[in-house]
Amino acid sequence: MTARPTAPEPIGRDRPEADPWNILRAAGWDTRLELGPEDVERMEGSSRVLDEKLARGEAVYGVTRGFGPLVDYGASDSLLEQGAGLIAHLGSGQGRPLPPEVSRLVVSLRLSSMRRGHSSVSPGFWRTLADLWNRGFTPCVPRDGSVSASGDLQPLAHAALAFAGRGEAWVREDAGWRIRPAEKVLADLGAAPVQWRAREALAFVNGTSVGLAQSVHNHTEVMRLARATAMLTGRNAFLLGANPEAFHEGIGLARGQVGQLTAARWIREELPREFDRSPSRPLQEPYSIRCAPQVIGAVLDQVEASGAVLAREASGCTDNPVCVDGEILHGGNFHAMPVALASDQIGLCLQQIAYLAERQLALFCSPTTNGRVNPMLTPDPGGSSGLAGVQISATSFVSRIRQLVYPASLTALPTNNGNQDHVPMALNGANAVAEAVEMGWLVIASLAVGTAQYAALLGHPVPEDGVWRRLADACPPLAQDRPLAAEVRAARTVISESTPPTSEAPAA
Repeated sequence: MTARPTAPEPIGRDRPEADPWNILRAAGWDTRLELGPEDVERMEGSSRVLDEKLARGEAVYGVTRGFGPLVDYGASDSLLEQGAGLIAHLGSGQGRPLPPEVSRLVVSLRLSSMRRGHSSVSPGFWRTLADLWNRGFTPCVPRDGSVSASGDLQPLAHAALAFAGRGEAWVREDAGWRIRPAEKVLADLGAAPVQWRAREALAFVNGTSVGLAQSVHNHTEVMRLARATAMLTGRNAFLLGANPEAFHEGIGLARGQVGQLTAARWIREELPREFDRSPSRPLQEPYSIRCAPQVIGAVLDQVEASGAVLAREASGCTDNPVCVDGEILHGGNFHAMPVALASDQIGLCLQQIAYLAERQLALFCSPTTNGRVNPMLTPDPGGSSGLAGVQISATSFVSRIRQLVYPASLTALPTNNGNQDHVPMALNGANAVAEAVEMGWLVIASLAVGTAQYAALLGHPVPEDGVWRRLADACPPLAQDRPLAAEVRAARTVISESTPPTSEAPAA
């Protein structure tokens, strides 16, 4: 008799505060940022180190010297002019603004970086920014224009310009969000525009926080997409009468991959306890059903590993120079390669989830694999085309996802007179993955429409409540062809609302 394998230890459980979803919650609209006594001590200490270095006439990047390739030139005699010039010349971003929740997280991450006490930023200045953040001030930040090398300079400069009353800000209203001049928003809050001295300006724009903030959002969405796909897989296996052995815990224990065990458990949650294979179904289903735990599980493991990198980035200091143990050290902690590679991996994982869902939809649409149900799930073959259009669109969505998640770190170009000769393109990648996430939800929703129609053609009873009841109501049976675009969007809402954000790490 063989011994039963033991479950592997879950990963990512020792620091729940470092989970990306908890990072998002820590930047919620009801959160307040405050400094503790230890924060104040660290920040005051690093400020003294900088002051002493300047008193000795020593060179400090961005304070006594110019920026980037102009470091060989002396800085302006006025620290205010130096700081204002920094954020002004970087105000070259373009494109659609980042969502307000991402912009809010961006500022929270910059404040978190500065409070570590490595940036020589005074507690008083930190509190000025934090007070505005606590009162809801949210810069409007264009998403395009950063190479993420010396941090996300351009978008962070636009955020700094908003604090200075020279840009735009988001305002929450009953009807939603509106963009208004930052000067007006500050005035409505009874706040004066922020004046940026050289060191504070550099500490704010020298950071990976924009690509990081968007990647944290992408991380949580891809985890939700993975769980939604597992939920649909379980429902689809049930409707097909597929062999449930593929989702047995023993298979996962034999391999020992944590994500696979988690995905299989999620799938089993949609199967009745005594569920068994239908005599009409093959012993082994196509891979899109049979290997779903392996595919979804691999995604969970890889996305969580990327999440750990993002969490460490969020808890550290991304700046240059940095004050450590009484020294001002010039280096490159603003380089966003950790974020870039994590973001690229999240995008590749997203594609796998979308691809799996599209393949399950294809399985439903073919009589060869759907149990001899009508092709394209039409109630009237020839007289109507059923889900043919939905499947074609889903295929297009997957193709677009593949275009969007091409690793941005492979698209680097040197710039800045050779100073930034190795750049990560982290924000470009994170922005593209965010667009791919939107496509991913449409692929999942297309499959959900197929799930509802397949159940209807089988005459399968629908539960009185729960997600499958809501899906059936949103996607009623086809009697004849009708436009289904709105129903795909409705299915997206049903599935998304049934897959809330969670900090659950893959666990056996």
